[in-house]
Order: sequence, then C-alpha cells, then structure tokens
Amino acid sequence: MEEMLREYLPLLIFLGIAVGLGLVLMLSAFVLAVRNPDPEKLSAYECGFNAFDDARMKFDVRFYLVSILFIIFDLEIAFLFPWAVAFKNVSDFGFWSMMMFLAVLTVGFAYEWKKGALEWE
Repeated sequence: MEEMLREYLPLLIFLGIAVGLGLVLMLSAFVLAVRNPDPEKLSAYECGFNAFDDARMKFDVRFYLVSILFIIFDLEIAFLFPWAVAFKNVSDFGFWSMMMFLAVLTVGFAYEWKKGALEWE
C-alpha cells in the first residue's frame, strides 16, 4: 500500500501546485484589478449585437453564414494535425487521400470566396 501511495506522490504534488497556483492567480486578479465601472462596459453585449430589442428579433443571415463557414473550415483543418504528426509513416495512399481532401477543401473555399460569402458589407 505504501509503495502505491509513493507512486502517486508526484501526481498529488502536481495537483497541489496546480490548485495553489490557480487560487493565487484568481485571488491576485481579484485584489489587484482596477475597478472603474463604465456604463458601456457594463452593458450587455452578445453575438456581435448590442442588446437593444426583443430576444426573439431576427439576426442577419450573414452572421450565421460566416460563423458556420468558420466552424466547418476550422474543423477540416484540424484533420491535418494527426496526418502531419504521422507523416513519416503515411503510405502513398494516405498521402494522396490527404491531397484529395485538401483539393476539395480548397475548391470549397474558393467557391465560398467567389460567391462573396466571406464579404461583410
């Protein structure tokens, strides 16, 4: 039992340091923060629009389009990280599969750019 506890000692020390550092940083921010309330800073601001009307008001479709396009392209780019890490072990099929994926991604990006979906007027 003592041997098992000794193996977990570095983990407990790390956990203690992490919790202690987190508490120190939060308390120091609370103590040292400048408190200068401004009506503009205290106003509600969400989703790129000021809160000025009914919660059920309609937003511009371009806001949703840009956000959805960002999420789509960001997630597709995230697929490149595992491929890049294992690049030395990737076969020719894996390489050309990724090239096809990047080609489709590039064509989709060019299409969206040409259609003006990324323009904000």
